[in-house]
Amino acid sequence: MESQGVIKVGCCGFPIAKSEYYRRFPVVEIQQTFYQPPKAETARRWRQGASQEFEFTLKAWQLITHEPSSPTYRRLRNPIPDKEKGNYGSFRSTRQVIDAWARTEEIAEALKAGLIVFQCPPKFTPTPEHKDNLRKFFSSIDRKGYLFAWEPRGKWRPEEVRDLCQELDLIHVVDPLKEESLYGMIRYYRLHGLTGYRYKYTDRDLEILKGKYDPDVPTYFLFNNTFMGEDALRFQEMLKGSLESLINQATV
Repeated sequence: MESQGVIKVGCCGFPIAKSEYYRRFPVVEIQQTFYQPPKAETARRWRQGASQEFEFTLKAWQLITHEPSSPTYRRLRNPIPDKEKGNYGSFRSTRQVIDAWARTEEIAEALKAGLIVFQCPPKFTPTPEHKDNLRKFFSSIDRKGYLFAWEPRGKWRPEEVRDLCQELDLIHVVDPLKEESLYGMIRYYRLHGLTGYRYKYTDRDLEILKGKYDPDVPTYFLFNNTFMGEDALRFQEMLKGSLESLINQATV
């Protein structure tokens, strides 16, 4: 990951051709790993196609975080047998979840990624069982130097999120136009659209978003909406213009 004050803008997935994306942006969050991880050889080709400075992050496989009742399971290559469905999701201490982590980690290694996002569904609520699952999962797997980022979406109290992130060394992932990040050595923001995936960010939205940057903390802005490529480019240009203005003022 990056040093103090660094800011990076990118997308959750490739909205344009990879070669062009690599030229325009410094970071991408791979989404395919959530639905159905690609072959390691495919991930290595993605890595080889980018510059050494380009950064990959990725989303952990849904078999770790989501229950088989999630509609996203429809995109699995091999359906889950009914008799095994109780062994998947919610960070359970099962062979199936640990195998899913091993597959996620394999792709992270192929991409030379430094950060892995664990996005939870709204049904993953702050029950004692779910909290216990989180503790067991993140205490048992080999981190191998990765940063782990957690995006809870259920009805969690802020103090619950903060305490668990601190205890388990997790970066709290949020949409910064909706809530505040409560813990982490970096800020990792995911922009989902103010009213949903089809939302297009206004210039005013992006100005507010710019104010979320903390110059003392590495900050990542990952757009995840229909217009993510266009919105990310506009935001990146806005930040560039602001930086150039500050440099000019400093040299006057």
